[in-house]
Amino acid sequence: MRVLEAQRAQEVLELNWPLVADFLTRFIREELSWRGYEKAVVAVSGGVDSATTLALAVRALGGESVHALFLPHRQSSPESWAHARLVAEAFGVGLEVVDITPMVEGYAEKVPSMTPRRRGNLMARARMMVLFDKAEEYHALPLGTGNKTERLFGYFTWHGDDAPPVNPLGDLYKTQVWRLAEFLGVPEEVVRKPPTADLEPGQTDEADLGVRYLRADVILEHYLKGYPDAYIQALGYTPEEIQRVKERVNRTHWKRALPTVALLSSTAIGEFYLRPLDFRP
Repeated sequence: MRVLEAQRAQEVLELNWPLVADFLTRFIREELSWRGYEKAVVAVSGGVDSATTLALAVRALGGESVHALFLPHRQSSPESWAHARLVAEAFGVGLEVVDITPMVEGYAEKVPSMTPRRRGNLMARARMMVLFDKAEEYHALPLGTGNKTERLFGYFTWHGDDAPPVNPLGDLYKTQVWRLAEFLGVPEEVVRKPPTADLEPGQTDEADLGVRYLRADVILEHYLKGYPDAYIQALGYTPEEIQRVKERVNRTHWKRALPTVALLSSTAIGEFYLRPLDFRP
């Protein structure tokens, strides 16, 4: 069954991976250049998304212009640390380690009502604080690592994982990131392991989401293109899976938008006053 699911996902979501890699390499180089940067910072978690982002950054800028950070908490999995080192070595980049435990626990220990999920969100935001500070230190731009599936599901910490200004993987489903990672030479141990945000012991993405990525991505692609539920169901997906995917997308639109501003004038930023992105120096 899993083989058939993988084949279906590959047929629907298959891309020209050399072309994708070349396009994203150019995208990183050009987006940094027009902002006035020549270096990038990537938070490497030991997972496939950050590993793929690091691989693309090295392709675009060269290893000497890419800073890789590993930002563990005391409850981070030892496997995450081992895989972060493996990825950095694979792409010839040094790995700087900054322990975020004192930052997170300095606050968490003062809050008796702290829950594991809230602590996980604290970790994500602490990592972004360090990422942006290190970017300032190195005069580099932070690169985001979120994939399209996570973004559509709202499966990220708001103003945490989504904070970096440039995200090369944001229009690739998780299934597609796996394929691109294979093409770029991301170590197999990283590509094949169960995805996890590593914010809580034993946590996995697919357990949180209630649907496997191989199935969710095909449903998402058809749903976004306007196919009716009956058509998607005929492909072999259950009504429960389809409903779960649709609900996650529909209830998290706010996480993919800029702050909602009360409109009082005819020059409201991003509403009436629009400056095309192409107006670049």
